Amino acid sequence: MTTPEVLFVCVHNAGRSQMAAGLLQHHARGKVVVRSAGSAPADTVNPAVVAAMAELGIDLSREFPQPLTAEGVRSADVVITMGCGDACPVFPGKRYLDWKLDDPAGLPVEQVRPIRDEIDRRVRALLAELVSASRPCTKPSG
Repeated sequence: MTTPEVLFVCVHNAGRSQMAAGLLQHHARGKVVVRSAGSAPADTVNPAVVAAMAELGIDLSREFPQPLTAEGVRSADVVITMGCGDACPVFPGKRYLDWKLDDPAGLPVEQVRPIRDEIDRRVRALLAELVSASRPCTKPSG
């Protein structure tokens, strides 16, 4: 049984995808390989995003936006896009989800929290699905 890999993609890899990756890593506790990238990466992670995540005990202060690569997409089992349009390469056999979410760029932490909480809800649902799909089927003993 292999560990599922998830790639979160947004334009700048400075907000939504960073929050999603941090939340999935936090909740999965090693059960999922998690990466994030941007089609046009920013220089730094959005400070309001770092602050909103710190409220949950998740430290993004050492994270840096990463560029989206074809190899990164190719190695993922699930690719979740968040407003990056057609910039993400499509490979057969990959599962793609597009999460429509507000962009936290330029917003104060008070307005980032609801975005973070919606991402958290979606991440928890995705994790439950991935973990149940990766469990081996067993026959009931009788």
